[in-house]
Amino acid sequence: MFTSISTLVASALILSSTTLAAPAPNAHGPHANSTSSYSSYSPCKSVHVSTTAVPSYNNKAVTTTTSPAAPTPTAPSTSPNGLTLYQQLVLAPNAVERTKLLSKDEDFLYDFKTATTGIAKGEGGSVVRADHATFPALVGSGGAVAIGFLGPCGFNTPHVHPRAAELNLVVQGHLVSQSIHENGNRVINHNLSQWQMTVFPQGAVHTEFNPDCTDSVFIASFPSEDPGVGQIAQEYFGLSNEIVKGSAGGELTIDGANIDAYRSKIPDNVAKGVDSCLIKCGIKKRSAAYNINAIMEGRDVTSE
Repeated sequence: MFTSISTLVASALILSSTTLAAPAPNAHGPHANSTSSYSSYSPCKSVHVSTTAVPSYNNKAVTTTTSPAAPTPTAPSTSPNGLTLYQQLVLAPNAVERTKLLSKDEDFLYDFKTATTGIAKGEGGSVVRADHATFPALVGSGGAVAIGFLGPCGFNTPHVHPRAAELNLVVQGHLVSQSIHENGNRVINHNLSQWQMTVFPQGAVHTEFNPDCTDSVFIASFPSEDPGVGQIAQEYFGLSNEIVKGSAGGELTIDGANIDAYRSKIPDNVAKGVDSCLIKCGIKKRSAAYNINAIMEGRDVTSE
């Protein structure tokens, strides 16, 4: 009798092991996603060599090459099930399944020097952003990072992050920062040296400016994978002429054509300013076309 029971138990275990070793195909499982994709990131294909102009630390544009040894991968647009890599990572039931979708160790590495996406560039330098759109390994992490490379007198124009606070750490040079958190609050000013940090609360208007004739580098970290950014001048003058005129105050007369002219003259979000620094460093000042007072007075600044 005992031999018969042992035989039955052994047979059941063998049958159970066979069933577990060969699960039914799952269209949403990690193997089905092995050819997953993302519109600007590819853990599955070799990286092609490309060149891009990136501002150097001396505020001059240089051409860099994306090296296969330190890639910022690109990927096919969709997987066989029609989902992008980002969509698959969001839908993955846990971190283990997300890791399976990022099948290479390099998928967890982001190189800010060779990045080709998430870059805001202007005359004053550049800001390179790693969020869940540019670096899919951040999906589920709850964080993002940006590095700002500001040349002499480089100026990250006033902006907000609508979905996250910012911790701003200076790692090279100096940084002058200003922020105002909401109506009724005072303006908070800082002159930050290397290894000093400040915080900008979520939604607070703030700006960073390199006051020196040498380069400045800062790291901005966010408790959100998608902190977002909104440049104040661009967004404000993006509103209709009637709204801009009305919000500027009743005594100030602004012609609609002048508002349109000013819109076209707003510099990139990483600009060259402030005038005192430009004079100190011997950098040519901005043209009169950037003089908002002249534009608001109705003068034809395009010929000045």
